[in-house]
Amino acid sequence: MTPAPPPLAVSLGDPAGIGPEIIAAAWARREHEGIAPFFVTGGAGVLSDAAKACGIALQVRHIESPSQASEVWDEALPVLGDADHSYEPGAVSEAGAKLALHSLEAATRLALSGEAGGVVTAPIAKSELAKVGFTQPGQTEYLADTCGLERHDAVMMLAGPSLRAVPLTIHHALADVPKLLTRELICHRARIVASALQHDFGIEVPRIAVCGLNPHAGEDGRFGSEEAEIIAPAIEELQAEGFAITGPYPGDALFTPRTRSTYDVALAMYHDQALIPLKALDFDEGVNVTLGLPIVRTSPDHGTAFDIAGKGLADPGAMIAALRMAGEMTARRARRG
Repeated sequence: MTPAPPPLAVSLGDPAGIGPEIIAAAWARREHEGIAPFFVTGGAGVLSDAAKACGIALQVRHIESPSQASEVWDEALPVLGDADHSYEPGAVSEAGAKLALHSLEAATRLALSGEAGGVVTAPIAKSELAKVGFTQPGQTEYLADTCGLERHDAVMMLAGPSLRAVPLTIHHALADVPKLLTRELICHRARIVASALQHDFGIEVPRIAVCGLNPHAGEDGRFGSEEAEIIAPAIEELQAEGFAITGPYPGDALFTPRTRSTYDVALAMYHDQALIPLKALDFDEGVNVTLGLPIVRTSPDHGTAFDIAGKGLADPGAMIAALRMAGEMTARRARRG
């Protein structure tokens, strides 16, 4: 019998955002939602105060090591470390950003050491983190750097009940996307996606659908040449390697209910081409999962929502989905050895 994997490490996110309250709400629903044990790296006071502000029944328990998380899980939310901050929802601060960064660093370190089964990251404010020494564009790039990978080897996938989508280019101006797209980029990321869907999601033969860049997927060159010169040749190369990959398809037709049933993941050419359909379909259950890492990492696919923090309005669905997905991925990796 395969032993249970270690508990998940959850980073607090910005303490002025909705991260603390959705973490607390996820723990409160742990039995109903089938969430695997997790612990939070710091912020015990913030978590307790956020729960109280939002009417969530929560007990917090300090632990000395990740291995103690399962021992207290049924009675209290385990918190590792004494880093903390006063709870002031909506009030961003340098001290809050420092706590968010400390929590992220600690959770990642424990996942890399194997003491945590994986890491689930609550939302951060990138502009605030930049003020306290965070040099990466986002948490995905931070994790790639910390894991010793090239950033192009860490692939962002957005996943919900209705759709999985991967943006091949992410935080770039739309005007820059055509020159960033290459045959090599498409092939490299498609291989990472296919491998992750096999090993972490249990899909034996992943079906990959590829978006075009231009309206109507270029319409035989009338609206652009990228489909014929870059995207189609990449698909043909991957097909020759045995991948179940098709396209390029018009972006306005790929996300209809009937078409979504024909593939397991969509490769989009740019950020909004992937995120708009995912958020339209699965906003409250959307998960950002990083593929290609040596550790499991997921995150709710939404931001800090400073404007509603502490008001009991935040839906914890995406955090619950991120925790559940991380638990499933961790268990699958443990079974595989």
